[in-house]
Amino acid sequence: MKLLIVEDEPNLLSILRKGFAENNNEVSVALDGKTALEMIHNYNFDVVVLDVMLPDINGIEICRRLRASKNFVPILLLTALGTSENIVTGLNSGADDYLVKPFKFGELDARVNALHRRAHQETDKIDVITIGDLEINGRAKTVKRDGESIILTAKEFKLLYYLGKNAGRIVSRDQILDNVWDINFDMNTNVVDVYITYLRKKVDKPFKTKLIHTMKGLGYVIKP
Repeated sequence: MKLLIVEDEPNLLSILRKGFAENNNEVSVALDGKTALEMIHNYNFDVVVLDVMLPDINGIEICRRLRASKNFVPILLLTALGTSENIVTGLNSGADDYLVKPFKFGELDARVNALHRRAHQETDKIDVITIGDLEINGRAKTVKRDGESIILTAKEFKLLYYLGKNAGRIVSRDQILDNVWDINFDMNTNVVDVYITYLRKKVDKPFKTKLIHTMKGLGYVIKP
């Protein structure tokens, strides 16, 4: 698993990092909410272990922001606040599970594994887009071309998935900004063109046939 641990208490963070790493997980860490949101925005994690009490943006607000932006990475909240009201608030914010401190690492590990299994079981309800030899799995957030795995950042994947859902249809830069970035950008920004370039380097350049096409004055289209 690729895990993100968001925790600002050094001793607990060290224990969690060591325990998960010893179980053959790939562990990343964030010490505050702002860093956590940036990392989740830019990378695909299998599970996020998230402390509620953080020095800037608390865990509850992080959950709300992620769910509002349609990011459904599995989240387990860690907190010393164990009343039923606290648990209800945490779960209603979008968390998938909740563990009260102090806890035994074995229980935390089991809960994280359960979240991971559940997420992967949902990928059996396949959401796969196929364009020529390109395969985009919307549930698993994976991309393959000619059987070869392609590693994308979270934003690159979201852009490719949007193009794939509209395969054969021209989408404008404004449409891409509205559907991929979910915020009001200055429409003169070149962020779309920059990310299209990133995608082409990974999805098109290593292969003979190009799939991502520029339609001058109109936008972009992905097609065989």
